[in-house]
Amino acid sequence: MAEHVLVPVDGSPQSVSALRFATEEWPDARFTLVHVINPADADYRERALSGTEEWFQDEKREARETFANAKAEVGLVDSDQVVGEEIAVGNPEKAIVDLLADDADYDHVVMGSHGRTGVSRIILGSVAEEVVRRSPVPVTIVR
Repeated sequence: MAEHVLVPVDGSPQSVSALRFATEEWPDARFTLVHVINPADADYRERALSGTEEWFQDEKREARETFANAKAEVGLVDSDQVVGEEIAVGNPEKAIVDLLADDADYDHVVMGSHGRTGVSRIILGSVAEEVVRRSPVPVTIVR
């Protein structure tokens, strides 16, 4: 039985499904949500026009909104079960695995998968697949 579950959320329906699954599977667990800001996803023009610091502050604000929306969708708005909200910066799979390595308290990861196949998976890679390969704790993938 999981006691402290890390749930990456990116605002996608898959990440909300993962959070919903985790709360239903382990109703007594504690949950930490993580959102990774990936600078590689930013449009160069967007950062140049708004300034890097302003862009970063906007991304952090959007991450907090993503947490609030995900919690609202699964009924965790005023719940004591969500014990943390982490905003990481960098490559998503590396940031998630680094967070697991830095905090030995997590005993499970539940994350959504976008279900890419074929060429798009080869070109874009799979965050979920890489986390599964490198995670020091069990990982459940929800589609």
